[in-house]
Amino acid sequence: MERLSARLLSWASLIDEKTLAQAHTTARMPFIHPHLALMPDAHLGKGATVGSVIPTLGAIIPAAVGVDIGCGMIAVRTQFTRSDLEGRDLAELREQIERAIPLSAGRYNRKVVATAEPRIAELEQLAEKNGLDPASYAGNWRLQLGTLGSGNHFIEVSVDELDRVWLFLHSGSRGVGNKIAMKHISVAQRLCKQWWIDLPDPDLAYLVEGTEEFTRYIRELRWAQRFALLNREEMMDRVIRQVSEFLGTAVDEQERINCHHNFTESEKHYGKQVWVSRKGAIQADAGRPGLIPGSMGTASYVVEGLGDPQSLNSSPHGAGREYSRSAARRAFTHDQLREAMTGIEFRDTDAFVDEIPQAYKPIDRVMADAASLVSIRHTLRQLVNVKGD
Repeated sequence: MERLSARLLSWASLIDEKTLAQAHTTARMPFIHPHLALMPDAHLGKGATVGSVIPTLGAIIPAAVGVDIGCGMIAVRTQFTRSDLEGRDLAELREQIERAIPLSAGRYNRKVVATAEPRIAELEQLAEKNGLDPASYAGNWRLQLGTLGSGNHFIEVSVDELDRVWLFLHSGSRGVGNKIAMKHISVAQRLCKQWWIDLPDPDLAYLVEGTEEFTRYIRELRWAQRFALLNREEMMDRVIRQVSEFLGTAVDEQERINCHHNFTESEKHYGKQVWVSRKGAIQADAGRPGLIPGSMGTASYVVEGLGDPQSLNSSPHGAGREYSRSAARRAFTHDQLREAMTGIEFRDTDAFVDEIPQAYKPIDRVMADAASLVSIRHTLRQLVNVKGD
């Protein structure tokens, strides 16, 4: 860990100057307490750095939570081992999963399936309790539950160091969560302008605790966080069903972990009750299980928090980009992607060139930087990768 200023601590050994400048700017906001914690996977983001932990007193910066509210990971350890998959056509399994779960931006379910019904009922009750009409943001929000999206969201079948099969996926609150986030970023910007608040970046606009706008944001944020968690649960249930059908044996869940990495919670740190916004970071309280994915084609990790107080009990959420999507497309080729994915069943298309592992920080370096934040319980290697365009 390196103390970059009184209000900025960093665990990142690989970081560019623009990202550092952005983190310094956020750390100077007057309500940061006690400091911003920069994770090993930190990279440039909208307003606030992706891979940062931002504790605030009496205010929240909506853009510091991120536009995919509640984005995170879920993993299930099964009773199967690598030998159960050997000699089988993994392309068939990938295609079954792709048919079961809508992929890519803007894709959604044709109908509400049986597994989604109780989850949607829970979200409807939560929305009513919080005075929220999700349909005002997305009329088809019910059909969005159980959909993956695109970008760095994925579904994987992996094996750990003991050759046990894990099912692993990454997604968030989809279109409805994005629209909730964008609305409240806009509200914060309007209010700061109305109050003549001079911001170093318009995306650092904030909402003040005690105001109606702040209260509404927290209520809608919590709904979106719950949607994201249930969205992952719904997709995982579908993946489990496809794996069961593919292998002809019901999946026996040995372990399940579901964690956010774009979210806000009220927590006590350094003697104060603060709002902790983790934008690309997971909670890593002592003993808490967590998930840190690598990039497409590299290892992912099941971890356990060490409760480092300086990090505000946090850890990185993944590898972190080194190249923007457009820069990655200029720098790398489809052939290089194929080489990086050798031995892994994936949809072979140049649509994924911007997700090539070389576009990200080396996950081994990120995990080495995070050694004081988490311990590694399992290392997962992909056998099947599913992504949206």
